[in-house]
Amino acid sequence: MTTSTEIVLDDATLVARARDGDTNAYEQLVRRYQGPMYRLAMRMLASTGDAEDVVQEVFLTAWRRLGQLQEDAAFVGWLYRTTTNRCLNVIRGRKPVADVELDEHESTGSAGRPERAAETSAQLAALTDALAVLTPEQRACWLLREVHGRSYSEIAQVLNTTATAARGRIARARAQLAEVMAPWR
Repeated sequence: MTTSTEIVLDDATLVARARDGDTNAYEQLVRRYQGPMYRLAMRMLASTGDAEDVVQEVFLTAWRRLGQLQEDAAFVGWLYRTTTNRCLNVIRGRKPVADVELDEHESTGSAGRPERAAETSAQLAALTDALAVLTPEQRACWLLREVHGRSYSEIAQVLNTTATAARGRIARARAQLAEVMAPWR
């Protein structure tokens, strides 16, 4: 029988401890946020290798620059901003014609129904293709809002723009995605 006595600390406490050199505190932050940062990078870059590289760089940079963070509670926003900016830099650095590696997932809800699994995979592939056609800024805004549930003001801070501009990019992204994904309704 195992009893868990591990205390769940908030981000600000973990950041403060990590800033003081507590590597276990930083490890908890990495475990807490590596999944969301990887999913964001994966959807923006459509490449597992690039996404892994970006997330690794983000957490290494965050560790090195933890002392520069002015407000401990702003750590998550800082991670989203750094991850998004690194992804945008990778996208800008790519050659115009790049092979896109599709991320294919099987739906757990379609177990035992191969036709449903195939349809779900095709929908995800179509969404991945549709996301790739958006501008990098639109893609970042849409992913941060629709997948990661960030507020308009948080998205504006991440992308160093206004909430109105973020809203506009999300609206254009939604319209474009709705048009491309219409056959799947």
